[in-house]
Amino acid sequence: MKIEDAMVLAAGLGTRLRPITDTMPKPLVPIAGKPMIDYGLDALAAAGITRAVVNVHHFAEQMRAHLARRAVPEILLSDETDRLMNSGGGLARGLKLLGRGPVMVMNADLFWIGEKAGETTNLQRLADRFDPDAMDMLMLCVRLEDTTGHNGKIDFSLDDAGRLTRYREGFGTPVVYAGALVLMPGLLDDAPDDAFNLNIYFDRAIEKGRLHGMLLDGHWITVGTPEAVGAAEAVIASFGEAAA
Repeated sequence: MKIEDAMVLAAGLGTRLRPITDTMPKPLVPIAGKPMIDYGLDALAAAGITRAVVNVHHFAEQMRAHLARRAVPEILLSDETDRLMNSGGGLARGLKLLGRGPVMVMNADLFWIGEKAGETTNLQRLADRFDPDAMDMLMLCVRLEDTTGHNGKIDFSLDDAGRLTRYREGFGTPVVYAGALVLMPGLLDDAPDDAFNLNIYFDRAIEKGRLHGMLLDGHWITVGTPEAVGAAEAVIASFGEAAA
């Protein structure tokens, strides 16, 4: 499925990353010389995304200045400086700035390396596999052994048909949510105007058998603490390539 719109969730306070985030927003923290959010935006651009909403709150002016320098994708800002809306509320508000076509959603504090040059990228595969007739959401997932910086928690079990349920030991393939998914904006038409966690919609989709997952190719990195910065840069160096 062709997807041209995206939403990047970037408004969090990054409290666990203090003192680094005492002077800058978490998405702008440089990893191997590149702000975290640019890894995700570059991956979206490579997957054909032409327009992306980014929500801002913490050090919003720094975010505005940085994002204004990007040409692709076109950036639309969803301003949460008045109050944080959490993952679900932020997404619901941001979707109002886009059309009714499929949307790719990404967190701003993660990325991956190890995609093979010349092959279909993870986000392109996600777009190609998304089927709104059968799915409410299609998530990019990763095996725990293919992560760096993660806290070790398993999120879901992935069955042979590609459906996800909350993690149950001994059932399916245990996976971590890799922070990227595809959905149709209409899914959140009934969303409240207040802040809420997107996990509500994950659980609704599970109940209907409509939460699906796809395994990531490569190695996934998330940066939540100051110590995780060094770990991320070490694994990037070990792969001998720039992150995607």
